Amino acid sequence: MTQDHHVSPTEQQTVIELVRSAAAEHLTRAGTQSADRKADGSWITATDEAMQAALQEGLAERFAGHGFLGEEMSVAEQEAAWRACLDGQPTWVVDPLDGTSNFRIGFPVYSVTVALLVGGRTVFGVVFDPCRDECFHAARDGGAWLNGEPLSLKDEPRQALGSCLATVDFKRLPKPVATRLACEPPYASQRSIGSVALDWCWVAAHRVQVYVHGKQKLWDYAAGQLVLQEAGGTSAELDGRLDIAEEPLEPLPRSAVAATHVELLEEWLDVLTAES
Repeated sequence: MTQDHHVSPTEQQTVIELVRSAAAEHLTRAGTQSADRKADGSWITATDEAMQAALQEGLAERFAGHGFLGEEMSVAEQEAAWRACLDGQPTWVVDPLDGTSNFRIGFPVYSVTVALLVGGRTVFGVVFDPCRDECFHAARDGGAWLNGEPLSLKDEPRQALGSCLATVDFKRLPKPVATRLACEPPYASQRSIGSVALDWCWVAAHRVQVYVHGKQKLWDYAAGQLVLQEAGGTSAELDGRLDIAEEPLEPLPRSAVAATHVELLEEWLDVLTAES
């Protein structure tokens, strides 16, 4: 890896192969194992822990001197890793199983997400969907890809909000916003798939055109947000703050609003931030 932390094509492929290998070994028992609740109410299975251990070991072997921040680490470990990242240590941020609620019951929508952060900004990210054998990846200023084919929204027509398919996580939205969307939907139709990383990537792939989520964590969005940005999409927060992909990321949960085009994002934000 170069001094400016550019991730070479060879290194990118190394990470992709590691993610695919770990998933092939560990993500084969969907719906067949017990799950426990964590302190924040989310689910954890033995597979979450096995995947994280495999990825942490594999990345350490391949990228000596890099840090690691995983969802299943303790809060103290996460905070220490984040401080090191802000101090300049290249750090891998990992959600070993994004969509555990789906995985534990056998609903086939979940992913593995791995992002390399330098100084709080994502420079490379991978999101792998083992159920569809789809691997999304992106490098900062290097484009976004799906199974080796480039992703680009530039040539996609800009749709009016009323004709769009939206992904909406109602559970984590402010109640007035969720109620307004449910009672007066401004889009053509809505889905909620249960994997934040795939939400971002499916916007990048133009499968859905707008997206909103009220509370996602660093490991949920770090890779997927870069995929959307490099594909030509755009994002904001519910407070209307634009271009969040250009800002250093944050360890605290934050909202996310995304769209395939800037004008569509502005129309979407107008609806989301309107007075109730």
